[in-house]
Amino acid sequence: MKLETCQIMNYELEKKIAIEAVSKASQLCISVQKSLAKDDSIDKSDKSPVTIADFGSQAVVNYILNKSFKEDIFVGEEDSAYLRDSENSLLKSKVCEKVKITLGDLTDEEILNSIDLGNVECDFSGRYWTLDPIDGTKGFLRGDQYAIALALVVNGEVVLGVLGCPNLKSPLPPFEKGDLNTGCIFTAVRGEGAYVFPLGGFEASPVRVDTISEAENTVFCESVESAHTAHGRSAEIAKILGVTAEPYRIDSQCKYGAVARGDASIYLRLPVKKGYQEKIWDHAAGSIIVEEAGGKVTDITGNPLDFSIGRELIKNKGIVASNGILHDKILEAIKQTEHEK
Repeated sequence: MKLETCQIMNYELEKKIAIEAVSKASQLCISVQKSLAKDDSIDKSDKSPVTIADFGSQAVVNYILNKSFKEDIFVGEEDSAYLRDSENSLLKSKVCEKVKITLGDLTDEEILNSIDLGNVECDFSGRYWTLDPIDGTKGFLRGDQYAIALALVVNGEVVLGVLGCPNLKSPLPPFEKGDLNTGCIFTAVRGEGAYVFPLGGFEASPVRVDTISEAENTVFCESVESAHTAHGRSAEIAKILGVTAEPYRIDSQCKYGAVARGDASIYLRLPVKKGYQEKIWDHAAGSIIVEEAGGKVTDITGNPLDFSIGRELIKNKGIVASNGILHDKILEAIKQTEHEK
């Protein structure tokens, strides 16, 4: 969908329902994180962890969205197959207990079916929602940053994003561990700007990227996990740009929120292995929030992110989010480090 077309569309109802869904999922995740036990998580086949909060968050968001938008398609990261295995009945009961506390007296089957709404066939060139129920599960398990990331995509373009960041409270690092009483939710609708409000609050404030034009004065934002981005190459790029500040390393799409509100000027996600493809739910919500805050998001070759193909951004390589002013300089610095890949 072209920008001018998006601007005349009214997504007020979608935004309202999406905020409700992410807010309730955030409360579920806060509750789980406060009392997380060792047997509350598993490792998937790709060795990435998934917790009762991942399953519960997806059930909550999908259930709320489906009540209002029954014709819409939902694309989520998780499915209920593991929970349906009789050997995992304890984990299933924990998931269902948390969802029932959040939503009311649903049956276990309704909860499992809500999770599976995110795993149906989708025409990615049409209209669909995409969700990462907990982006940054390793951060969640450590008691650090994570996000509930929800976006609406229409004709290949993200038109609405809601990003719940239950632990992102202070405007600058360091993050204070253990304080789960605050958090924030970022929202953006294409052509209407980006906003943030306290988790559990109602008064939204506009957010804008910083206006730093000299690269040496910037702060880099990147993943905590070295498996998610090439830290060494990021350091080389920072050196080329003259950046001297230590990188601001946080988990999840909270990095997009940090760039959107000026905590950092640059977010890099550089490929760590040949052939890796980014997932759509890892970037859809965050990208529109940065763009509507006045920034720019592309892949590392400068191409826009293409959400019209499937569950992976197969036409894109890596991610660059910036305040916009510095974007071309960053892309040029990335080119100078191509010898590493």
